[in-house]
Amino acid sequence: MLKSTLIHPDILHAIGAAGHGSQVLIADGNYPCSTTAGPNAELVYLNLCPGTVTVTEVIRSIVSATPIEAAIVMQTADGSEPPVFSEFRSLLPDGVDIEPLERFSFYDAAGSPNVCLVIATGEQRIYANILLTIGVVPPPAAG
Repeated sequence: MLKSTLIHPDILHAIGAAGHGSQVLIADGNYPCSTTAGPNAELVYLNLCPGTVTVTEVIRSIVSATPIEAAIVMQTADGSEPPVFSEFRSLLPDGVDIEPLERFSFYDAAGSPNVCLVIATGEQRIYANILLTIGVVPPPAAG
């Protein structure tokens, strides 16, 4: 039995097997996960019902389990910023900002061989997709 925040076995397996530079896509309920996942991605469905589980709940759990060094979001068609982006920023580690990518460029990035995990959520907010890049776990301080 685990006592950490993240306890989902398939998600733990995927990020445990990943390394520096591997990516995790957390997708909203409108994202075409099954047809755009990359060749190395494990697909985990957490979309129990509309609104459950949310992208922000998943981000909170992922950030508790692995270092994050970069984040990419899907840019809106008109270039405006959806309110969910400010929530993303508040959940990401200090120094990690979000980089917007045009929709089809985002699909290309999220379907790359670097993506080790795709998590489908029941998130109802549009443009609530985020591609996280796993960072480095530093060695313990000498002492």
